[in-house]
Amino acid sequence: MATAETYSYADLGPLMQRLTGDEKHDWSSASTIDILWVLYDRVLGPDDRFLLSKGHGPAAYYAVLAAKGFIPTDALDGFGGFASMLGYHPDRSLVPGVEISSGSLGHGLPLAVGVALNGRRTFVLVGDGELDEGSNWEAVQWAGRAIGLENLTCIVVDNHTATYGWPGGIEARFALEGWDAVRVDGRDHDALEAELSYQGGRPRCVVADIRR
Repeated sequence: MATAETYSYADLGPLMQRLTGDEKHDWSSASTIDILWVLYDRVLGPDDRFLLSKGHGPAAYYAVLAAKGFIPTDALDGFGGFASMLGYHPDRSLVPGVEISSGSLGHGLPLAVGVALNGRRTFVLVGDGELDEGSNWEAVQWAGRAIGLENLTCIVVDNHTATYGWPGGIEARFALEGWDAVRVDGRDHDALEAELSYQGGRPRCVVADIRR
């Protein structure tokens, strides 16, 4: 969607500052901002699908959607208000450009498997703590071992907050299930673009390492 004003990555901070309130989840949101920007600015094509499973900190998502013209920037000022389209969790029925309503963790990756079955390139963003939910691993196993869903990319924001650990890291767990998995600096835009654009005949897992 075209926007009348052109925004850059440097504008995201001021846009996010327009969202206020106790439910902003600053760190959860800040950990996703670089990934979201690279996706919307460099990677996603007109036929691609993006699902935000990590929906409990959507401030950065809203800022990127505003910067890219999906929602008016004035909508950011009403974040969380009764009449606002922007709730504490994204609502697909209210926010243009939002594919799924999210915030209840563990649902986005299974949904992305279903979306990817239609043949379009599909990206889903999840958190490392969210992977404690068992429903994710049924989706991971089926997409990897069972059918090799090559048009699916899962981006895992690794804040190092998950309860359970895996030898070799999250990427090793995905690789065990037949995914093409890699770890990357979650703040390095060029590296993110390269890894998110790569397609190698298997489902792709990009673990974005984020540290405070």
